[in-house]
Amino acid sequence: MHTENIIQAGNTSNPKKALIMIHGRGGSARDIMSLAQYLPVSDYLLLGPEATNNTWYPNSFIAPVASNQPYLDSAIDLVGKAVEQAESLGITKENIYFLGFSQGACLTLEYVARNANKYGGAAAFTGGLIGDQVYTENYKGQFDGTPIFIGTSDPDFHVPVERVQESTNVLKGMGAEVVEKIYPNMGHTISQDEINEVNHLIFK
Repeated sequence: MHTENIIQAGNTSNPKKALIMIHGRGGSARDIMSLAQYLPVSDYLLLGPEATNNTWYPNSFIAPVASNQPYLDSAIDLVGKAVEQAESLGITKENIYFLGFSQGACLTLEYVARNANKYGGAAAFTGGLIGDQVYTENYKGQFDGTPIFIGTSDPDFHVPVERVQESTNVLKGMGAEVVEKIYPNMGHTISQDEINEVNHLIFK
């Protein structure tokens, strides 16, 4: 289970927008939040939930869901707490943005699919919806045109391209405007092209 630990940075005095940044396995909130220097988000409140022991859930994101419990539900709850922090400052959902890498990208997509709304946007760098299969019964709401970017390498050791494509289709079916980019042999990283894409599509 995850301790409620959400780091704040950026515009903490009078923000109108918030970006929730979700780190990968073995990473930290401060790691992923350092990416903000490459994004036009200087006026955003930055919120970095941090996983206990730096891991959101113990097994692969395509393992049976039960094998990642109760950590997965606790992780989703912590992202929800970050949303509540933003809303408590008067920031509306359409001005709340999400960004995650690897395990954090999977958690980003899982959270927004379970709580679909018109958000500012979401960026998932190498991730997909969570489970041994995609459990569409867990997903509710409508995105009403929310822009979502999903980028991944082909191949990627952790994230099958097929799951990325399936996730894109589910999110599109819920009304998201999804841009999916598959990069040949990119490796398990975040590329400059992905940064350029999200700056153009989401943080414009």
